Amino acid sequence: VFSSVELPYEDLLRQELGKLKQRFLEEHACLSEQQLEQFLMRVLEASNYGVSVLSNASGNWNWDFTSSLFFASTVLSTTGYGHTVPLSDGGKAFCIIYSVIGIPFTLLFLTAVVQRIIVYVTRRPVLYFHIRWGFSKQVVAIIHAIVLGFITVSCFFLIPAAIFSILEDDWNFLESFYFCFISLSTIGLGDYVPGEGYNQKFRELYKIGITCYLLLGLIAMLVVLETFCELHELKKFRKLFYVKKDREEDQVHIMEHDQLSFSSISDQAASMKDDQKANEPFVTSQSPTSNDSSLNN
Repeated sequence: VFSSVELPYEDLLRQELGKLKQRFLEEHACLSEQQLEQFLMRVLEASNYGVSVLSNASGNWNWDFTSSLFFASTVLSTTGYGHTVPLSDGGKAFCIIYSVIGIPFTLLFLTAVVQRIIVYVTRRPVLYFHIRWGFSKQVVAIIHAIVLGFITVSCFFLIPAAIFSILEDDWNFLESFYFCFISLSTIGLGDYVPGEGYNQKFRELYKIGITCYLLLGLIAMLVVLETFCELHELKKFRKLFYVKKDREEDQVHIMEHDQLSFSSISDQAASMKDDQKANEPFVTSQSPTSNDSSLNN
C-alpha cells in the first residue's frame, strides 16, 4: 500500500527536480554540473543536521536553551524526531551516556505516575458506580474506557491539531493531527516539527509548551492503554496467547527429581541412622540367630 501510494508522487518529484536542475544549468552556463552537485551535496548534508542556508531561516538556532530542552525531551521520551542531532564527538558521546541513564529513569517515572493516576481516574470511578448504583462492573469498565479514550483523543489529538494548524503556517488539520499521532505514539518520523518556521512568534515559549504537551500526552496515552488492558474481555483474550503448563508432567518431574520429597527424606534419614550405628565403637550388632537362642534359653 505504501509503495502504490507514495511511489507515483516520488517519481513526479524526481522529474520536476530534474527539470529544475537542467533549467538552472542552462541559465547559468558559467557553472558546471559537477560544481552545482558539490554545492547541493554540502547543502543537503547540512540540512540533515538542521542547518539551513536560506536567509529566512538563519535566525533560528538549533542549540539554544529551549531547543536543547526540546531535544532532551524527545530523547528521554524515545520520540526522536531526528531534525536536530549532535554534531560534535563530545555531544554524541554525552548523548549516549545521557540516554543510557535518562531513559530507564524516565520509564520508571512514567510507570510510577501512571500507577498513581489510574487509581483515581479508572479504578475508583468504576468501583464507585459498581457499588453505589449497582451496575455490572464489566459494563461500567467498558463504558468508562470508551469515555476516557474519547476525552483523551479530543484533548490530546483533535484540539492540539486545530491549534497547530493555526500556529503553523504550512500545516493543515490533517498534517497537524498526523504530527500529534506520530509524536504521542513515540514513532517520531521528524518530517513535521513545530516551531521551526523563520517567522515563528514566541519561539522559546512555544518550544517549552510543546515539551509539556509531549510529556502530558504520553502520560495520558499510557493511562488509556492501562485502562483498556484492565478490561476483563482483554484479559481473557490475552490468556489465549499464554503458554499452558501441564500439571501432571510437573508433578511427575518433582516426584522423580526433587531431593526434598518425602520418600527421599525418609530414605536419607534411614541411611544416616545406619551409618551412625555402624560408627558407634561400643555397639555390636547381633545376628537374628543369637537373638533367637537367647529367647529360647
